[in-house]
Amino acid sequence: MITGRNDPCWCGSGKKYKKCHLPLDRAGHSHPGKTTSGILIKTEEQIVGIRAACRMTSDLLDMVAGRIKDGITTNDIDSWVHEETIARGGIPAPLGYRGFPKSVCTTLNEGICHGIPDETVLKSGDILNVDVTTILNGYYGDANRMFMIGEVSDKARNIIRVAKECLSRGIRMVKSGNRFGDIGWAIQQHANKHGFSVVRDYTGHGVGIEFHEPPNVCHYGKRGTGELIQPGMVFTIEPMINAGTYKCRLLPNGWTAVTRDGALSAQWEHTVRATQNGVEILTSGSRVV
Repeated sequence: MITGRNDPCWCGSGKKYKKCHLPLDRAGHSHPGKTTSGILIKTEEQIVGIRAACRMTSDLLDMVAGRIKDGITTNDIDSWVHEETIARGGIPAPLGYRGFPKSVCTTLNEGICHGIPDETVLKSGDILNVDVTTILNGYYGDANRMFMIGEVSDKARNIIRVAKECLSRGIRMVKSGNRFGDIGWAIQQHANKHGFSVVRDYTGHGVGIEFHEPPNVCHYGKRGTGELIQPGMVFTIEPMINAGTYKCRLLPNGWTAVTRDGALSAQWEHTVRATQNGVEILTSGSRVV
């Protein structure tokens, strides 16, 4: 417990309390283990565990990147991720989650999210999102990436590029004093500038101790609105960018969302941690946004 301004700060930074969290505490910010509107503020011990789970998630996506090509099936990707996750002492979080039947989400072309792996064969011209969430020692790491199969159209390349830029712009807004609405605002502005729309039915989310935690992280919105971003918050940013309307429909399998007008969609995702000085991209691995 803090007994004075010159004591070591409770956050484990090594700084004196007066030089670290005292101003934030006076402003009513939450301590680790407490919540602000239901949002968990992670401890340093929890961050270490979440970081390890995120590192495994990034490694699994790197593994997929080295094997993916035309002629394989999305079930092949599911098998690779499942087997490697188990071999490394992890658990694939999607498997069995609310009845989801596979260990990874694979979403093709006009798909927005939550595609179920099957015997679909990838072919040149396809664009594919692979979404991996790993549980390691009780902690969660969540990320996804886009992949281009063979020769794809300029339109497909463009939406993949812009979607990644949207993720980058959203991440740049993660800093103490900003609000969650700033993230959505930055993403929406960039997508709209390029003639694309932002999906509204699905959002990013808190993560780390559970698969999905508060808050919902919208990828559209107004600057200066929403919950205040505080050090120790861990959440995903995962903008889904459509070439046509932002509206979607659900396939009969009850999971896969696709664009209502059949236009292409692209998505990138990272798990991030708000820090005292900015943001840590926990799932960056060998790829930097």
